[in-house]
Amino acid sequence: ECHGEAIHVTSEAVDLIEGAADAICPAADDVKAGAGRVYPTPDYNVAIYQITLDPASSTFTVTKTLPMTTPKGNPIVGLTNPLTIAATEVPRDGSGKPIAQNANSIDAEGFVRLPDGRFFIGEENATGVAELSPEGVIVRRFVPAGTEKDFATADYPVSGSLPAILAKRTSNRGIESLSMSDDGRYLYALVQNPLSNPDAKAYGTALNTRLLKLQLGKDGDATTLTPVAEYVYQLDDWQDFKALGATDAAKASSLRISEMTALGHDHFMVDERTDQIAKIFEITLDGATNILGAPWDDAATSPTLEQSNDLSATGIVPVTKTERLVASSLEMSGHPYPAKIEGMSLTPDGKLLLVNDNDFGIAGDTTRFVLVDGTDIGPR
Repeated sequence: ECHGEAIHVTSEAVDLIEGAADAICPAADDVKAGAGRVYPTPDYNVAIYQITLDPASSTFTVTKTLPMTTPKGNPIVGLTNPLTIAATEVPRDGSGKPIAQNANSIDAEGFVRLPDGRFFIGEENATGVAELSPEGVIVRRFVPAGTEKDFATADYPVSGSLPAILAKRTSNRGIESLSMSDDGRYLYALVQNPLSNPDAKAYGTALNTRLLKLQLGKDGDATTLTPVAEYVYQLDDWQDFKALGATDAAKASSLRISEMTALGHDHFMVDERTDQIAKIFEITLDGATNILGAPWDDAATSPTLEQSNDLSATGIVPVTKTERLVASSLEMSGHPYPAKIEGMSLTPDGKLLLVNDNDFGIAGDTTRFVLVDGTDIGPR
């Protein structure tokens, strides 16, 4: 498939660039035609932005920019990593020419900020979690066990402390959501889609994705991240999205999870979406089965968790979901929200804050923040 930077469907890239996939990504350097991921600005320095909202004027202002760097001062970009265990894609520049992969790169998604100013960021592509200093320097990266050797040339240390099974994530469908416990002792990471376990065919129809509870610790001066629990999150029926008018809901893998935000006491809100419609759920881990270290984490288990949509015979109780909001970008909804909602939070006065992914404006979209009242979502 020929993907664009934040353009995740081949047909979208073809429509935007107005050419066939084979012409956009021609055969070159042992890379077949139509294969790769297009980065129009491959040297873009990934950054954290602080913004200030002005609800009265319906505007926002960027008040601080924190470019991400390695300990050696090299800028962090979003290119794919040189993976050998997990699937990966060849990056191409805006003209379709293959370019080198980069072990330092991260596909930065959901993040949390600690009281001491450090950041933890969910990394979608490879996949894993990155720790950053208050200055935006990547201090350490945590990846699925067995894949750490693929980052041997990175400027920072890489720990293979996450479950090895996560290496079976579908390309660009890794950890997009990250949250933190009330006491700051645990991170919670939610994988965007079910794994390709044992293969892409299973991914295409799977409903079960994985939510990890990771304990923060120390080994000398180094941060550790230790899995202590793993839960099953079941995606909604894609036909429910189709019934709401979503023309981009055609199968189970049309849905994905793009954000989770802690509400306290093992309650979270979760953004489950297509590009056109997002459903905001409140979930609780109360009563959910901890499958960490169970056969479901073993790639040799058959059928796999991803092949077991009906959990009744497995003994697994998934997390409990309660729908709180449908945020549709369709005109027929009456109050259209932005398309592709990928970020959310709660404001101090209890409003739900949503923001879209504008995909660098490639398709003409702008960044929009929306404040929502009356969702019955709040601290628990």
